[in-house]
Amino acid sequence: LSAFPVRGFRASPSVASGFHVNASHRPAPGNDETTLFDFTPENYERVSKILGRYPANYKQGAIIPLLDLAQRQCGGWLPLAAINKVAKTVDQEPMAVYEVVTFYTMFNREPVGKYFIQLCGTTPCMICGSEEIKQTIEKHLGIHEGETTADGLFTLREVECMGTCANAPMVQINDDYYECLTPKTMIELLDLCKAGKPPKMGRWGSLPMNGQVSCEGPLGKTSLFEAPAKAGKLMRADFDQLERKCNPADVKRHMGY
Repeated sequence: LSAFPVRGFRASPSVASGFHVNASHRPAPGNDETTLFDFTPENYERVSKILGRYPANYKQGAIIPLLDLAQRQCGGWLPLAAINKVAKTVDQEPMAVYEVVTFYTMFNREPVGKYFIQLCGTTPCMICGSEEIKQTIEKHLGIHEGETTADGLFTLREVECMGTCANAPMVQINDDYYECLTPKTMIELLDLCKAGKPPKMGRWGSLPMNGQVSCEGPLGKTSLFEAPAKAGKLMRADFDQLERKCNPADVKRHMGY
């Protein structure tokens, strides 16, 4: 036996957060063991295509895309019945899917608004004014981070890096990135969404709100003025046509969005 006294372990008190919801399921009206869920006929076709990407003995590889499909069908969140349906579809125990849902913050286990705002608060965005953008959203909508407006239109959550540091600060609303924000343009964006007219994405799949193109700096394009090299060895034969073929709307349709 050790000559030193053994101290008991004590867990530190948990800190509630508007974004990191509890891992355990909390029954609620429309989200309990009596709630039913099934994919629509159209989504069953998508389920077949998704499962077709994986060998029959690796169906579990489809868990994330099937959860995403179910979440979209449910309006942006996953009731317990939808999670269980995915588990049955991939021949897994429900716990295997619960583990995925509670690990990835892209999955919501509580209802969210029609416009789900994810505000990046990581260092580059914070330095460029994300706190001011957050305060602007909260004041304009009358909610705090982690809450949904009374009309069900907006939910605000602060998240970690969204990968668009060059155009900080930014928010993701549903699937779309709105970048280079100021308090003024953030209010304009919220008002357009409230009117049911969210701005369309730019050519490159995002929308800097200051008028710039993609991630060009304030001086505009300063390099790469020459035409790209022609397709050569070890390059795709259709390389020269790739730019014309890239259409964000077509990409979304192809991915089932």
